[in-house]
Amino acid sequence: MQLITHLPGSSALVLDSPHSGVVYPPDFLYTCEMSVLRRAEDTHVEKLYDFAPGLGAHWIEAHFPRSYLDANRNTTELDVSLLDEPWPHPVETDPGLLSKVRLGKGLIWRTTDDGLPIYERRLSVEEVSTRIEQCWKTYHAAVAQAIDAAHAGHGYSIHVNCHSMPAVASSHATDFPGEKHADFVVGDRDGSTAGAALSRLVCTHLESLGYNVAYNHPYKGVELVRRYGKPAAHRHSIQLEINRKLYMDEETLALTPGFDTLKAHLHSLVGLLLKTDPRLL
Repeated sequence: MQLITHLPGSSALVLDSPHSGVVYPPDFLYTCEMSVLRRAEDTHVEKLYDFAPGLGAHWIEAHFPRSYLDANRNTTELDVSLLDEPWPHPVETDPGLLSKVRLGKGLIWRTTDDGLPIYERRLSVEEVSTRIEQCWKTYHAAVAQAIDAAHAGHGYSIHVNCHSMPAVASSHATDFPGEKHADFVVGDRDGSTAGAALSRLVCTHLESLGYNVAYNHPYKGVELVRRYGKPAAHRHSIQLEINRKLYMDEETLALTPGFDTLKAHLHSLVGLLLKTDPRLL
């Protein structure tokens, strides 16, 4: 089973999609409805950006589903109540990070976005450890390698962590249930993972295309930008969330006519970033 796609590029731009995977491993053994579980996916995000490798961008994509293992969480963000024995490794103590674990959205999901249990069993330490080895470590190694290559080749890197979000936040998805989302959310963890000028450039470009853009709310960016974004070292990481209502039917998961327009606008954003040297902003 192919766990990830990693397409090396020639530019300073790295794009990754950790949550669009649709290959459900046979050892998942979930008990909720597949139709409900699939709503956890950042559905079709990989299709929205499929032009990017042809422009020279590095591309990394997870094929395993987010609900099986969330590569955008640290390995310490584990809900130990899922396990049938004590976890032998460190677990998170930061209250801010633990809020997602309490919602059932840690490294290994306990519940769906609507709060439905995913399992009717306890997981073993061995199977969780295997998921970390095969999925989390493989994915992060590819992202780190791509960013290192981009930076080595150009003296800087721009990393865009690609996501989608529901039009309205679900009850167990965020700390703001029921909130209506903007068209885009640009997150840089309050300026700690990307230069302010670069984040403003992304926001301004999207606004110029007619979109409603929020900045660092309700999504600031999580582990993949936190871990790899070091703007002082000319390594910039931005989390970009797209409202699914712009391109798909959230009930059927079918693409809508808005897909082509959105994809063209993302093409223009990627083109802009390919020409941008953050050191000159």
